Amino acid sequence: QVQLVESGGGLVQSGDSLTLSCAASGRSFSMFVMAWFRQAPGQEREFVAGIKLSGGSTYYAGSVKGRFTISRSSAENTVYLQINSLKPEDTAIYYCASSSRPSAYVGNRIRDYNFWGQGTQVTVSS
Repeated sequence: QVQLVESGGGLVQSGDSLTLSCAASGRSFSMFVMAWFRQAPGQEREFVAGIKLSGGSTYYAGSVKGRFTISRSSAENTVYLQINSLKPEDTAIYYCASSSRPSAYVGNRIRDYNFWGQGTQVTVSS
């Protein structure tokens, strides 16, 4: 089993920057890909960004490319999501996800991931 714990969310103002963290524990050595998803009120959960833990290649949703940066710290078993120029429409619960299935690519579907964190709330005021 893999446990994922997100942190770093909060109430921020439009234009601010924020860095979310996702700490992995348990059988974290078995993970191949980690990603961030978000779910706004009344909306479906959507892919935001993902990273392959071996090699570090990244993939972003088109709507966030250029403002969001995903990165990892292998030593700390932690993945980060830096969000710049926050907008009210970024308000959502942000979830960390990981996959223990070998993959040559970063998946952008919920079913591509088999471990999930509890989420961290990000609220952006205008």
